[in-house]
Amino acid sequence: MSVTAPITLSARNLIRRFGQREVIHGVSLELRHGEVLGLLGHNGAGKSTTLQMLTGALLPHSGEIEICGFDLIRQSQKAKAQTGFLPETPPLYREMSVNDFLLFAAKLHRIPRAQIADALTETKRRCGLQDSGKKIIGTLSKGYQQRVGIAQAIIHQPEVIILDEPTVGLDPSQIRDIRALIRELGNMHSVILSTHLLGEVESICDRVEIMHHGRLIYGDSSTKMQQYGSQSGFIVTLLAPPALSELQAIADVQQVDPLSTTQFRILHAVNTNPSVVLLALAAQHGWQAEQLVPLQTRLEDVFMQITQDEKL
Repeated sequence: MSVTAPITLSARNLIRRFGQREVIHGVSLELRHGEVLGLLGHNGAGKSTTLQMLTGALLPHSGEIEICGFDLIRQSQKAKAQTGFLPETPPLYREMSVNDFLLFAAKLHRIPRAQIADALTETKRRCGLQDSGKKIIGTLSKGYQQRVGIAQAIIHQPEVIILDEPTVGLDPSQIRDIRALIRELGNMHSVILSTHLLGEVESICDRVEIMHHGRLIYGDSSTKMQQYGSQSGFIVTLLAPPALSELQAIADVQQVDPLSTTQFRILHAVNTNPSVVLLALAAQHGWQAEQLVPLQTRLEDVFMQITQDEKL
């Protein structure tokens, strides 16, 4: 996804109340063509409410939403024509066949009659449903029902695809398949998905927005999110280690933490690499270096740190 790619969805200062309680507080975000954006947050953070506003299913009490330049309130028909939506519970008629249901979806989206057959064929191909057209939806596995749900969201070739918890309740194999499909969709469309699964963000999202108590508290690429608050360093195993003071004296080493009698966590300055010097000294002085592993920040730890920082 290029930073010069056109903006396909823009939301500014969205506010939503239920009764007297404000649940969405001034949310603003943008989505670009070819981008997969993950809306990450705990259950109850406001993700589904935000996505429903972005689709026009729920009106904000204030704020503006544009889809491909069309105002979602004042030009709702044109804006919604550019949007495909899969809610957390797929809107399926379980007694219908896949073909009949997708035909119904095509008519709802006002696809010209002459184009419907090609639209069905292409959508089933993209969603891996070529051999499932005559099957009754209620007889399909949950993974295939989710494919049908995505198919109804993309049959009219929308620019923006909005998916609410698209892999919830699926088994690991089904999750892998649906994630691959979403990633493929992101190459030709703009995709925004909500999730509380950190692995989902890591595997398919270009960018992350973290939602906490109805507010967006963090936004960046998924790669930079993993680097949030991280420290440069490594863990080294020395079977005949020197005194701690000798390790601390190595250039650019900022901190040495003994994890055991032979294992040490070494923190160092950003953009430096004292591991080369350490290994050379180990060979020279017989410290018997056995293993050196770079520190890795777990995405779970980053998410908890960001949400905890917001509470301070």
